[in-house]
Amino acid sequence: MALLRSAFIALSRNRMLRRFAEHSRAGTRLSSRFVAGLEIEDALRVAADVNRQGMLVTLDSLGESVTSEAEALRAAEVYHRLLDLIAERKLQSNISVKLTQMGLSLDPALAGRIAESLATHAAATGNFVRIDMEDSSLTQVTVDIVRRLHARADLRDVIGIVIQAYLYRSQADVEQLLADGIRIRLCKGAYKEPASVAFPQKSDVDANYVRLSALLLQSPFSHGLATHDEAMVNAAIAFATEHHIPKNHFEFQMLFGVRRDLQRRLVAEGYPVRVYIPFGREWYPYFMRRLAERPANVIFLAKNLLRK
Repeated sequence: MALLRSAFIALSRNRMLRRFAEHSRAGTRLSSRFVAGLEIEDALRVAADVNRQGMLVTLDSLGESVTSEAEALRAAEVYHRLLDLIAERKLQSNISVKLTQMGLSLDPALAGRIAESLATHAAATGNFVRIDMEDSSLTQVTVDIVRRLHARADLRDVIGIVIQAYLYRSQADVEQLLADGIRIRLCKGAYKEPASVAFPQKSDVDANYVRLSALLLQSPFSHGLATHDEAMVNAAIAFATEHHIPKNHFEFQMLFGVRRDLQRRLVAEGYPVRVYIPFGREWYPYFMRRLAERPANVIFLAKNLLRK
């Protein structure tokens, strides 16, 4: 399992394979299990369909680590268009944004200004911006930007963050963010991290996820539990039931194309479910990380490739 994960993480960084995959018909077809499509209209169509199934949505325009301010501004414009179109079509959707796509690696101030403009636009359209978390070298600057924006009274209800349970620092981060009143999406984490900053054993990550879930569930604010692990889902449900926490006080969040059976089960049981729907031409790194997370994803794709 660990070897397979490491292999796919390494492949996610292979530029030659990425170039081939993102420009080939076969690659695009292969990615369709986890990626809604290449264009905004593809994402909006899938979002509307997911809404009709009784689930909420967050939209993610794929792309990471831009190399110029112009690229960052173009990436931001996609999100500005999304916010307008979500409002126009009355979709139950918010947006998820990676700060490296907004120029974080070039200039944190640039990324902060773009995130501020998106949060201001979200406030004007009655929406919400979730700032995604990336590798551990960017955790502190990401937390700092979100806390600064949330401190503005006019943005307080429209900006949130992601915390990764596999990092040692995450409990302290959660406690600080909860004290600030910032809404959190809790996930396990999808980047390869050294043992100096992250729990190397899955059992320890799981234990931390359950521990942090309990903190979120007892918070007066609504948070998202992002997991496809049924054990984590069941632990959250058991805790919420024991502590008389209403089903609508939190939501489960899952990736497009992953554990659709579990998504449907939770909706049938009355739990809010939000589906993370990515789209765009720069899908390859995201796709490879999905394969790294779960061997079942690899098996599923292999079976489909063998079908006529």
